[in-house]
Amino acid sequence: MSVAVGAAFAMLAIAPAAQATITEVGATGDQATGSPSCPADCIAVTRTTGYQAKVGPDRGLYVVPRKGRIVAWSITLGKPGKRQASFFADNFGGEAQAGIAVLRTGSKLRARTVALSPLINLKPYFGTTVQFPLAQSIKVQKGMVIALNVPTWAPSLAVGLPAETSWRASREDKCKDQATTQLQTSQQLDQLTQYRCLYKTARLTYSATLISTVPQENATAPATTQTG
Repeated sequence: MSVAVGAAFAMLAIAPAAQATITEVGATGDQATGSPSCPADCIAVTRTTGYQAKVGPDRGLYVVPRKGRIVAWSITLGKPGKRQASFFADNFGGEAQAGIAVLRTGSKLRARTVALSPLINLKPYFGTTVQFPLAQSIKVQKGMVIALNVPTWAPSLAVGLPAETSWRASREDKCKDQATTQLQTSQQLDQLTQYRCLYKTARLTYSATLISTVPQENATAPATTQTG
């Protein structure tokens, strides 16, 4: 467990009237949802902010289920070859970077960016799944959406999935092609953007760790195990 998560639990333990709950927003535990495409058919997420609309029949996996704080985020990265990495770096603004964005959604597929995490240089983590603790946690409310914020490019897209799996990108126009054709830059704080671009058969491979509290009167007592 990361230092940030441990620190958050320590703070919550001070309040005797609440019980800490940890949720991985965006996690499915289903390997059938795919792995990042690089280096085989290497398609990257480029210059956009995006969130998963559906994974199979499941909607709302990236919607915050209750108020609390995001204390870390995770990403699974493909391992592009040297030529592939050079292509993306030359055409999409430099080294691979990403962070998360917290969105408040509205009508007509619009969403306002209410919080952003620091950006991370992803190159040292290619080919792995990595978690990044947040030095300063992000306060979120129920119903907000956790998105992946990519100012340059990131090898974090699983492709070739069933048509019902889809994700939305920060584009005012509808899109047909996958991520290599994206040209719009990622989000700025308090920016209002339309997410009209729907990419099917693909998934963004990221998640975020939410720590929240449940009032003691509404919480179920934790199970206990006796040993010895």
